This record gives sequence, structure tokens and C-alpha cells, in this order.
Amino acid sequence: MENYNALNQGHEFDWDDEIQEEGSSFALLPEGDYRFTVEKVERARHPGSAKLPPCNKAIVTFRVYGAKGEQNLITKYYFLHSTLESMLSEFFSAIGLKGKDEKVKMCWKEAVGRSGICNVYIDNYHKKDDKPGEDTGYSNKIKKLYPSYNQPKIEESVQANQSYTPPAYQPPTYIPPQKPYPQPTQGATWKSDKF
Repeated sequence: MENYNALNQGHEFDWDDEIQEEGSSFALLPEGDYRFTVEKVERARHPGSAKLPPCNKAIVTFRVYGAKGEQNLITKYYFLHSTLESMLSEFFSAIGLKGKDEKVKMCWKEAVGRSGICNVYIDNYHKKDDKPGEDTGYSNKIKKLYPSYNQPKIEESVQANQSYTPPAYQPPTYIPPQKPYPQPTQGATWKSDKF
């Protein structure tokens, strides 16, 4: 099995290397339902803990869109273990890759760019860099992903004085699994006049 952890640790820059990526601005969203797009999926390994044995882990980054143009990146871990199968089903159902009560193969490569609706809450945590009076931090976390076949209506409008236009939203469409196409036999050639 390929070591994906080594692939996701980045690399060192040389003094004259070109750079382009900019950090995204952080906006704390109020608790509620929001549209999301799957921004990135990374493969990793869970080393094991008191609650869960070692297993594969997917690190999924969601871009969550607020009604007033604000955006937030939220990361969620999905552990590929049978005791947490319902969370995996929730993810694939939310992005339209799993139908209700259907058994499907997890298609992680197809998850990036898919959209859905999630419920977000505000989590508070203790900061590690204790500065007097600033020991509590706040972040958004995803509480629930709604299945593509049962999504709530959400507010899509923005205030009139803002020029923000959210990306076009298409509710996820369930695509049933396809049977693989037959592979051509060795030595077969394609002819444009025959289908």
C-alpha cells in the first residue's frame, strides 16, 4: 500500500522558487444549514487509539458558503472502519454518490467538486498558545450532512449592498453505479465508421 502520509506533508522551497497559493480568509459562520463543496480529499492512516484500532482515514476539506458571501474551510475526518460505517454512508449520500439503503463502493476520487448541504455549529476550544485573556478559540465544525434525497431549503440571498454572487448550486444528483465497459481484446483496432 502506498504511503499517502508522506505525499501530503508538502515540500521545502528553494530561495528562488515561485509561489502562488494564498490563504483563504476565515469567517466564523453562525450555527445553521449551509451549502458546501468538497474541496479536497487526502488519504492518511489512523495509528489507533483507545476507541478505534488502526485503520485508513480520509481527511476531507469542505468549503462552506454563507448567505452573505462569507466562506469557511472545514476539515472532517472519516475513519474507514466498520464501527463508523454510518458516517461514511452519510458523506457519500450527501454528495449524491449513494442512494437510500444502497450498497456502494466508496468513490473518494469522485468526491472532489461535489456539493451538498450541511449543518454547522460553533465549537470552542482551549488555545495552546496561552495569552492572557485569549485562551478560548472558536471554529466551525460540521454536525450533520443531509442526504441528497432529503435536503432542507436554505437561504441563498445576500444583502442588497453586497456584490457577492455565490457559485451556482446544483443539488447533488444520484448516479447509480455503472457496470464497467468491456475492455477491447488485444490487437483490436477502432474504426470510425463502426460503432
